[in-house]
Amino acid sequence: EGAKLVKEIFELARRKAPSIVFIDELDALAARRMEIGTSGEREVNRTFMQLLAEIDGFKPLDNVKIVGATNRKDILDPAVLRPGRFDRLINIPLPNPEAREEIFKIHTRDMTLDKNVSIKEIIKKMDNFSGAEINAVCTEAGYFAIRTNRTFVTKEDFLKAIDKVKEEEKAEGEDYIGMF
Repeated sequence: EGAKLVKEIFELARRKAPSIVFIDELDALAARRMEIGTSGEREVNRTFMQLLAEIDGFKPLDNVKIVGATNRKDILDPAVLRPGRFDRLINIPLPNPEAREEIFKIHTRDMTLDKNVSIKEIIKKMDNFSGAEINAVCTEAGYFAIRTNRTFVTKEDFLKAIDKVKEEEKAEGEDYIGMF
C-alpha cells in the first residue's frame, strides 16, 4: 500500500507541476534497511524502494522538487543520500537568542500574558532550546494556566513549563533531543 501511495503522490506532483513534494520525518520512510524478514519490514522496504525509483527512476521529475526533513540524519539509508537524489543537505542549527525570542513571540501571540512576564528573562532560561522545545514550553505554560482556571499565563507557568521540558529531555536522553 505504501509503495502505491508514493507512486500516486509523484504522479500527482508531475501532473500539477511545478510542484514540491515535502517529506517530513524522512527517516520514517528512508531509515537504514535491515533484514528482519517480517511482512511489515518488507512493506517498509517496498515503500522505500518506490521512493528511490521515483527520485531517480525512468520518469523524469521535470518541475517536481523534493524536500525532505529529518532530525535523525544518522539513521538515513546511504542510498537516499547519494548524489542526485537530494542535492543539498542543510543543517538548521539551534536558534540564537534573537531567534528564540521571535519563536517565543509566535507561539505566544494568541496568549494573554501576565504583566509580570519578562520575555527576555524567559528566553534566557531556554538557552539551547530548539523551536519545537520553545513551542512545547508555551503549550505547557498554557496548560498550567488552564488547570488553574486562568485566562492569562504567568511567569511561574513558563518557569514550570521550562522545567517540565528539561525533565522530559533528561528522562529521554539523546532520543528526546533527536526528536527536535
